Amino acid sequence: MYTDSHCHLNFPELQARMSDIRREMQTAEVSRALLISTQLETFEDVHGLAMAYDNFWCTAGVHPDEDHVQEPSLEDLLRIGARPKVVGIGETGLDYYRLGDRSVADMEWQRQRFRLHIRAARQLGLPLVIHTRSASADTLAILKEEGEDGSAGSVGGVFHCFTETAEVAKAALELGYYISFSGILTFKNAQDLRDIATWLPLDRMLIETDSPYLAPAPHRGKTNDPSLVPWVAKQIASLRQLSEHDVGALTSANFDCLFKGVLN
Repeated sequence: MYTDSHCHLNFPELQARMSDIRREMQTAEVSRALLISTQLETFEDVHGLAMAYDNFWCTAGVHPDEDHVQEPSLEDLLRIGARPKVVGIGETGLDYYRLGDRSVADMEWQRQRFRLHIRAARQLGLPLVIHTRSASADTLAILKEEGEDGSAGSVGGVFHCFTETAEVAKAALELGYYISFSGILTFKNAQDLRDIATWLPLDRMLIETDSPYLAPAPHRGKTNDPSLVPWVAKQIASLRQLSEHDVGALTSANFDCLFKGVLN
């Protein structure tokens, strides 16, 4: 019924209790999960989980905020992106939130990494999983510059754990991208985000946990896992005057549409 479109089950605190998580997923009617790669160094762990379970898939990529890890080449991304049960490239994008004493100009390495991921996705025909934080203008500009403008040949993808403005959401939709909501949608201070979820087209919406982070209310402060993704659906259902199962069904159908032809 429900699909968690973005989680990190290879993280030690989750991998150690995999049997319990899978049992809780079944009880909560969470039938599938997409496991997200953040480093080349841990890709084999992510991919191994996807291969071990018939309702897990994974992505291939290096998170934009990982700056002390093996830098991926285009050849690296093409190689791991072609592996069985890899259905997307990312997460990738831009993150200027933690600049510290660096300037935006200093983040050119991050922009070049993002471009490599886009090129790999386009060569492989796989959708992109986009992370953007405090960098939406550059994120959108680079997507367009690399041919991801919604025209024929675009691979599309999803802006995951969306926390940007309505204007950014509309721009992402114009490029043919989906928007994914996490447990943040349930937070008391997230009214602007709930406003976006109220008008966003239902056929362009996904749900996720981003576990082990961002557990939805009423589980805030706990370790998140895919069994809690129905709470995100519950919030959307309340906003859109739908049933939770309706939201689960339509977001799962959207997941199928985005990854059509690559789920295997």
